Amino acid sequence: MSPGTLPEPQICGLLAKRLRFHIVGAIIVALGVAASYKFGVAEPRKKAYADFYRNHDSMKDFEEMRKADIFQSTK
Repeated sequence: MSPGTLPEPQICGLLAKRLRFHIVGAIIVALGVAASYKFGVAEPRKKAYADFYRNHDSMKDFEEMRKADIFQSTK
C-alpha cells in the first residue's frame, strides 16, 4: 500500500456484520425498556389496586352515592 491511497472497502459480509451488531443492541434496549416498565409502572399499579381493594367496601360507597342523589333509579 503506497502512502496516500485508501484501503479496500469491505464488501462481503458488511450487511451481516452491521445487522448482527444492531439486532443485539435492539434486543438489549427492548429488554431494558420492558423491565423498567414492569418494575416502574406495572408492579406499583398492581400493588395500588391490591391495597385499594383490600379495605374497599362497595356497599358503603353505594350508600354514599345514593344519599348524594347520583343515581336516578334508587330514589
